[in-house]
Amino acid sequence: MQHPSLSINLRIIEDNTRKLVSLCCNKGVIPVGVSRLMEGAEPIARAMMLGGIQAIGDTQINNLQKLADLPIRKMLLRRPLLSEVEDVVHHADISVHSERETLEALSWAAVKANKCHEVIIAHDLDDQQQDGGDDSETENLAELVLTLPGLTFGGIGCRLACFSEVESMTDSDELQLQLEEPTGWSNSPASEKLSGAGVAGIVLMVPRNGTPRINQLRLGRSSILGIGLNDASVPDTPQSAMSLHAEIVEIKEKSSVYAYSVFSSRCNDELQFNDRGIRLRALCAIGKHSVDINLLAPTDKGVIIIGATSDYLILDITDADNRYQVGESLSFYLSYHGVLQCMASESVATQYHF
Repeated sequence: MQHPSLSINLRIIEDNTRKLVSLCCNKGVIPVGVSRLMEGAEPIARAMMLGGIQAIGDTQINNLQKLADLPIRKMLLRRPLLSEVEDVVHHADISVHSERETLEALSWAAVKANKCHEVIIAHDLDDQQQDGGDDSETENLAELVLTLPGLTFGGIGCRLACFSEVESMTDSDELQLQLEEPTGWSNSPASEKLSGAGVAGIVLMVPRNGTPRINQLRLGRSSILGIGLNDASVPDTPQSAMSLHAEIVEIKEKSSVYAYSVFSSRCNDELQFNDRGIRLRALCAIGKHSVDINLLAPTDKGVIIIGATSDYLILDITDADNRYQVGESLSFYLSYHGVLQCMASESVATQYHF
């Protein structure tokens, strides 16, 4: 096995996806799998498909392009650039919009490509807006889509946990009224979707009056990592689908107090060490260039992360559950952003298994 490496259990991802898809479907919600975390990795997208996902969404066109051979609908989750509308039409079946000029350019690109592209209008739920967003702007854009050739109006959508991952405080009944206020376009047969955000929106799937509130949710970290907002565990979904492995390159007995070779990553930092006597220290072949060490947690609970250099992770293995040798690997759990960094790093290999 190449080190460092990100080990990915496709069976767990498939099982997690199947559980969440079943939960969604039982509540009248159609889930969209999100590939942003996996950087367009086709094996993970296939595992989500086997779990029941019928549409894949991503914020990057190049990631959707990597999934071109998969027989599944593809959705661009962010607002497209005006300069990339032709790529959007070519690589995505659905996209989210909030600008008239972009919609008009998208229509031109769809007609040119002889395609019919589905549009979801982004509805602003900014907390600063007392009424939950600019309803008139949403209505005007929806009516515009109905008149533009090459486009179909799929519905309206919102983001519930985007900036700073702050969970929305919007009450589910209030949000329902905001998104379902009777208008000419919302009563149109073409208006099929009330598209919510990711796993943060699952609370809206349990209605108080027995009718579905949001009928489309996006599942990414929940199905891949079994976690939701702020890395909280999603019930009944394992969090063990991904782990990082790094090879041990050195094991030495060292003082727990460092007198030399101490480097602070920021000016005016004061590094303090507890004097615990002589300890067994290990160096692993992964460092700050590959991942933020604050996003790692050793799977061996007796291992302590002391720090890191650009190329090495420094560990105290004195109280480890196992007796490690040079050449063996240590395993680490990763947070959501830790996985993102490893997937994007050229120095971290990817290993798939079932």
